Amino acid sequence: MPEYPEMEHYRQLLGERIAGQQIVGAKVTRDKSINIAPEQFRQRLIGRSVWFVERRGKHLLFHLDNGERLVLHLMLGGWLFYGTEEQRPERTVQVTLSFPSGNLYFIGLRLGYLHLLSAKEADAKLSELGPEPFDKRLTLERFRERFKGKRGTLKTALVDQRVIAGIGNCYADEIAYEAALRPDAKLTGLTPESFERLYAGMHTMLQEAASKGGYMEHPLYAGDELTGGYNDDCKVYDRPGEICYRCGGTIEQHEVSSRKVFFCPSCQKER
Repeated sequence: MPEYPEMEHYRQLLGERIAGQQIVGAKVTRDKSINIAPEQFRQRLIGRSVWFVERRGKHLLFHLDNGERLVLHLMLGGWLFYGTEEQRPERTVQVTLSFPSGNLYFIGLRLGYLHLLSAKEADAKLSELGPEPFDKRLTLERFRERFKGKRGTLKTALVDQRVIAGIGNCYADEIAYEAALRPDAKLTGLTPESFERLYAGMHTMLQEAASKGGYMEHPLYAGDELTGGYNDDCKVYDRPGEICYRCGGTIEQHEVSSRKVFFCPSCQKER
């Protein structure tokens, strides 16, 4: 499932391509991917312009010139492609938005969605999300407070969108690695110094992954060589049995609350 780095990468690239452009066409091939009748969806979108693209957690918000928002959550298996009909991947497309310069294809929205909402409705939908990882108001002290009173493991808390928005299975493990903490470490055992490492590790890891295009399988456009650039740079995620780049230990795969966790038991500790 795309997380902060992937969605932030999408935000930047889409902003460069469609910000200020008018929607000249809209096609829906799966009604359940949207929240209103397809014909109404088309009528309310065609002729509108995208002012800018915002990211909130794992969501993208396409701000329209009439104040409405298209709220996208790709969920598991969803991805985007921007280009011409000839360049379109041979995959099932659930929604297509057409612009003068190309088409934006929403692919794999079996679990994901693209909802057309008012500003008030969009705010309400996202109201329970925690702060953004790079929000300047999220100081170290406030970061620690987000975990206060919580039980369970580090990974369980990191993937909770009410704690910090945008972190999922992949980057929870990558952040824990950067902080030299086991993702299955008990929250109650973490020290102030543990949280300092975690806070710094979150920023370092997410910034690195976003700058490399995230962990994705598909390019956003023809000739795109950046999207998915972090695939081969994961430190621990989906690397069971492989060598740890930091200490030479062997990466293990365990399960915590029905989630897979990947870590190096040699250099990642409980606190």
